[in-house]
Amino acid sequence: MESLLEVENITLGYSEDIDILHNVSINIAPSTITGMIGLNGSGKTTLIKGIYGFLKPKQGRILFEGEDITDIKPYSLIYKGIWYLPQDSSLFPYLSIEDNLYIPIKSLQLSRNEMKKRIKEIFEQFPDLGEKRKKKAGNLSGGQQKMLECAMVLLVRPKLLFVDEPVVGLAPKVATEMYERIVEFLHWGMTIFLIDHNVRKVIELSSYVYVMSLGRITSEGPKDHFEGELKQQVRHWLGL
Repeated sequence: MESLLEVENITLGYSEDIDILHNVSINIAPSTITGMIGLNGSGKTTLIKGIYGFLKPKQGRILFEGEDITDIKPYSLIYKGIWYLPQDSSLFPYLSIEDNLYIPIKSLQLSRNEMKKRIKEIFEQFPDLGEKRKKKAGNLSGGQQKMLECAMVLLVRPKLLFVDEPVVGLAPKVATEMYERIVEFLHWGMTIFLIDHNVRKVIELSSYVYVMSLGRITSEGPKDHFEGELKQQVRHWLGL
C-alpha cells in the first residue's frame, strides 16, 4: 500500500518508566481518510502527539513522504504540510477571528495580496465568521470556534491533517456540519487521520481503520472488514 505517512514500531510514554504505546505501526495512504477507534485511554491521542513531535518515541521511527521526521519539532511540521486539529481549542482566544486566520497563513510565505484573497474566500465560505471577523475568538460558541478552526485548515491546505475527537461537546447539527467539513477537506486534496469516539461514523468515513487497545493495534483493515456485525465486532475488538 502506498504511504504518505508510515509509523514503524514506535514505543513511547509520558515518562521514562511507563510506556503508553507499545510497538505501534500504522500506514496512512495519500488522499484517504484513515480512522482509528478505541476506548478512552487506549493511546489514540498519545499516538498523534508522538507523530506530531510533542512526545519523543523511545524506539521506532516516523516517515512522511519517505523522510524521517521522528525528531522534528512540532512548529516545523506546518512547513512539511502537516496540520493538527486537536480535541481542545487551538485558537488564540483574545485575538480576533481575522487575526487567528492571519497567524497560520503567514507561515506559508504568501504575498500580502494572496493572503487577503484567501481570507476573503474563507469569509465567503463561512459568512457567519465574516460578519464577526473583529470579534474575539474566545467569545464565540463552541460550534463557531470549531468552524474557525476548519477555516484555518482550509487556509493552510495541508497535505496531512490529524483530526482528534472533532465533535465532542457539539450540538448534533454542528457535529453533522463538522463531519461534512472533514469530507470537504478530503475533496480539497488533503489526507486525513481521524480519531473519534463515534465508531460508526469513523467506519463510514474512513477507507481503512485501526483499532487500538491498551497502547497496541489489535485489529486493522479496510472499512468493508468492519461493516458487518458492527456492534458485536466492536465489543470483541475493545475487549468488552
